[in-house]
Amino acid sequence: MTRLLAAGSAELLHHLLLDRAIKTGVVVVALVVLAVGLRAIWRRAGRDKDHDA
Repeated sequence: MTRLLAAGSAELLHHLLLDRAIKTGVVVVALVVLAVGLRAIWRRAGRDKDHDA
């Protein structure tokens, strides 16, 4: 019985860690997409550093 609980706990821990890793990856990708989008908007608005020089 203890082995079943230990196996279940290990499986649950693995599932939770995998879930956290996936969610973290989604957030990181979303932040990168946001940064690229903001940079593109900034450049189209004519506020690029090279443009002002």
